[in-house]
Amino acid sequence: MSEYQLQIKQVVDYPRCRIYRQFVQSLITDQGIRTGGGSGLFYFTVLCSYANFRTSYRRIDGISYTVYPGEWICTVKELAGWFRTHFQHQALDILDGLQKRNLISYLPLGRGKVVKYKIRDWKKHNTVLDYNCPCQKDTGFFFMPFTVATEMVGAGRCSEMDILLDLWLSTVYNDGQVQGSEAGPVVYLRNGTGSPLVNYGELAGRWGISRATVGRVLKKFERLGHISLMAFPGTKGSVIYLQNYLSTMFQISDVLIDKEEVAMSLNIKISLPDKDSDNAVEENGAPEPEVCVSEGLSSVSKSHMEALVRKVAEILDSQGVSCFRCPKARYKLYPLSDDWEGKYLCRPHGVSGRRIGMEVCCGNGGQVYTFELTLSPAGGKEMEG
Repeated sequence: MSEYQLQIKQVVDYPRCRIYRQFVQSLITDQGIRTGGGSGLFYFTVLCSYANFRTSYRRIDGISYTVYPGEWICTVKELAGWFRTHFQHQALDILDGLQKRNLISYLPLGRGKVVKYKIRDWKKHNTVLDYNCPCQKDTGFFFMPFTVATEMVGAGRCSEMDILLDLWLSTVYNDGQVQGSEAGPVVYLRNGTGSPLVNYGELAGRWGISRATVGRVLKKFERLGHISLMAFPGTKGSVIYLQNYLSTMFQISDVLIDKEEVAMSLNIKISLPDKDSDNAVEENGAPEPEVCVSEGLSSVSKSHMEALVRKVAEILDSQGVSCFRCPKARYKLYPLSDDWEGKYLCRPHGVSGRRIGMEVCCGNGGQVYTFELTLSPAGGKEMEG
C-alpha cells in the first residue's frame, strides 16, 4: 500500500465567545450531568445567562425592583434551584466565592430572602441598551471573555457540567485557521497550533482531574449525544466535535461528521491502493469515476488519483454534494501554481506537497464545482509515479 497525506491548509484567538441563554438554562434541569466543581464556571455562566441587557423591573413579594444592565434579582430559593444545591446557604456560599474572585458583586435584600447581583465588566463585553423595556430571559446570546473562562477552568477541579461548558465555549466552526472546523463544530483549545488534536493528559491538566476520569466523562458525553469523539492511532490524540451545536447556536441543521474527512483535514495518513491495482478503487458497486488528469500531475499515478477522487467525492457526498452518484459526473485534476496565479504550473523540484485543483463537471457541460486539494507524501518524501 502507498501512503499520501492530503492536507488542507488552515490559529485563531478570539477575545470572547458567545453562548446561547436558552442552552445554559436547559442545563440547569439536566440531572444526568453532575455539578459541584471547584472551578465555578457553571455557576458563573448561569448568572450571566440571567443578566439583563437593558434596564427593566421585577416585582417580588409585592415590591418592585429596578434591574440595570448586567444585573438580575431573584430569590435565594430560585438561586439554589439554578445551582442545584440542597440548601440555600450553599448557594450563597457560591456567590461569596465568585465575589471574592471579583467576577460578581451581590447584595442580600428582603431580610436575606432576595439577592441582587451584578456581573462585573458586563458592559465591556455585552451590548447595553439604554432604555427601559421588559427583558426576556430565555432567548438571545451573551458573551464571555475567553480569559475569564480559561482562568475559571484552571481555578479548581472541574465538574462534569464545567467540562461540558468548557467544550462549548471552546468550539470553532468553519474557521479557515482551525483544521477540521470545516467538517463540523470542533473543540479547539486555542493553543496556537491551529490543530484541535488533544490527548487525555492535556485535558486532565486543564480540568484538574485524572486521565481515567477524562476518558469516563468524554465517553459519557458521547453516550448522551453531546459530542462525537474521534481517536486517532499512536500519539496523535483525539478530536472532539459537538453534537447539536449548529441547531442550538444558529438554528440550522447539524452536519454529519466523517472521520476520514477529519483525518485528511488534520494531515493524518491516508492509505491508497497500489498503483498497479487498477480495479482497487471499485467499492460498494459505485460507478467508476471518469477522471481527467493533467500531464502536470504525471508524478502521481492515475490509479492513485482515481482513488483520491473517489475518497473526496464520498466526503462531499456526505455533505450534500451528490455528483459522485451521477454517472455523468467528470473530474478534472490539474496542478496549481505556488504563487496562486495560473493553474498549470507544478511546484518547484524539492518542495514536498502539491496544490491540486479539482473541477467537477456535468457530462460535457461546464464545471459545477471547483475545489482545491493539497497532496504530500507521507514522511516528507518526494512523490513517485
